[in-house]
Amino acid sequence: DMKKILYIIFATLLVAYIIVTVFFFTGNRSGKQLCESVEVVIADSLEKHFLKEKEVIAHLKKADLYPLNKNSREINTDDIENALLKNEILEKAEVVQTISGKIKIVISQKMPILRVFSTGGSYYVDKTGEIMPSALKQAIYVPVASGNIEKSFATGDLYRFALFLQKDDFWNDQIEQVFVRSEQNIEIVSRVGDHRIILGSLDNYEDKLKHLRLFYEQVIPKMGWEKYSVINLKYRNQVVCTKSKRTE
Repeated sequence: DMKKILYIIFATLLVAYIIVTVFFFTGNRSGKQLCESVEVVIADSLEKHFLKEKEVIAHLKKADLYPLNKNSREINTDDIENALLKNEILEKAEVVQTISGKIKIVISQKMPILRVFSTGGSYYVDKTGEIMPSALKQAIYVPVASGNIEKSFATGDLYRFALFLQKDDFWNDQIEQVFVRSEQNIEIVSRVGDHRIILGSLDNYEDKLKHLRLFYEQVIPKMGWEKYSVINLKYRNQVVCTKSKRTE
């Protein structure tokens, strides 16, 4: 009957699939399967253009790891991934070998959220708190931190502060610079107005910025941006202002 015929067809296809699969993996182990093509996918290339496909290929060729036209026993996907991840611009790298002999390389780039200029050098900090090199081929518009900044502070408290700014639309648009005189003496620079904003330490920075936003929304519309030269947030639950000499 029809069920029996369908069962026979299914069983035949299954056996054929198993034979092909066994043949493929046997060929792989014997080194007979050649890599016929290599596809490089930069997963977030529409958003960032730090690295190009030709640079990935050139890097692998230099390391003698480019798999095109190599047989399977010469291709070590782990070695390729590890070689790619030595580039500090990359966040992830995945190398997959398909049954047809194709190698697919999928990479993701890091996303900078802070630019640091300090006595210890210039670099970016990415969204995971890792260091990125400063020499990028694309201009990145992120808050800039300068001053006495240790890398441990840049990738710790300062990174968490920058991440908060990046996730908050209001502060992401508003704050463009952070001056670190010491970890207890920090100032921020707003895109609007000509005043200094003294933050003090980064302790309770969310509450401090909440008070500053209320000040912007309730006081500035009445007094104007030029009324104050210094806005001090370092005292708990207070906004202490110094009048500008130009308005006295």
